[in-house]
Amino acid sequence: MNNIDLRQLRQFIAVAEEMHFGRAAARLHMTQPPLSQSIQALEALLGTPLFSRTQRSVALTPAGAALLPEARRILQQAAALPALAQRAAAGETGTLSLAFVSIADYSVLPPALRDFRERYPHVHIDLREATSDVQLEDLLQGRIDAGMLIPPLPDKAKVQLDYLPLLSEPLVLAAPTGMKTLRGKHAVPLKMLEDIPLIIFPRRIAPAFHDAILGCFRAAGMTPRTGQEAIQMQTIVGLVSAGMGIALVPQSVSNLKRPGVEYRAIAGKTPPVETGLAWRRDNDAPALHAFLNTLRKKK
Repeated sequence: MNNIDLRQLRQFIAVAEEMHFGRAAARLHMTQPPLSQSIQALEALLGTPLFSRTQRSVALTPAGAALLPEARRILQQAAALPALAQRAAAGETGTLSLAFVSIADYSVLPPALRDFRERYPHVHIDLREATSDVQLEDLLQGRIDAGMLIPPLPDKAKVQLDYLPLLSEPLVLAAPTGMKTLRGKHAVPLKMLEDIPLIIFPRRIAPAFHDAILGCFRAAGMTPRTGQEAIQMQTIVGLVSAGMGIALVPQSVSNLKRPGVEYRAIAGKTPPVETGLAWRRDNDAPALHAFLNTLRKKK
C-alpha cells in the first residue's frame, strides 16, 4: 500500500473548501482530470469515499469531514518543520542535561541558567545535583551533556573532556554562632581553632578541594581533627549550625544563610577554589554549544 503524500492532502483540502472540482483545479493551477484521479487514489488508499459526487454538487462524506481538520493540521506541522529544524540546529530547541556540584548552586549556576533561559527559552534544561566524581563518570558514559564541577580533571578524563573555568574564589570559615574566639575578629587565624572538630568533604569526592582545606591548616602549622564528613554543602553548613564543628567553605557559600552559622574571613593567604564546566569533546549537540557560548560571553 502506497503512503499518502502532502500533495494529495493539499488537493483534498482544496476540493473540500471549494466544493467544486473545477474551481479547486484552477486554485491548484492544474487541470480537473488529474485532480479527480488524485482524489480517487486517495480514497482508494483510505478505503472509503471522501466526497459524494453528483452532476450538480460535491459534498463531504462523514469520512471526508473527519479527515479535513486532520489534513489541515498535518500540513501546518509540515510547514513548520524547516523552522523547527533550523532552530534545533542553532541550539534554540532541544534538551540540555546539566549536572552541578552543590557549591555552584550558590555562585555560578543561577546566573548562568538565567542568562541561558533569556537567550534560549525553548531549550529544556534537565538539572541534577551530583558530586564531581559522579559527574565525571556520567560525562564519560554520555549520560549528561555538561557538568559544573571542581577541577582538576583526572588524566584519563582529559583525553575525552574539555573544560572551561568559571569561578575562582577564596575559602572562608563557617563556624557556630557565638564562639568566643570569633568575637571582635574580622579575619580569624586558624591556629585559634585547633581544638575544634573540622567538617569536610571526603577526599574521594573532590580531592583538590579536600587538599586545599587541609593545606590551609598545614600552612598554619597544625593538623585539624576531622569530626564529620559530608558530601553536600548544605549538609556541612547544617552540621556547623548544629554545633558539630567548623568548616572551610568557598566564599560563595556564605550566600547560604542558616541560623546558628557565622562566616568569617581566614587570616593569611588561602588557596583559591575553582568551579568550572566540563563536557565531552565529541558532543556536538547544538543546545550544549549554545550554553557554552552563553557562558563565554559572560567571561
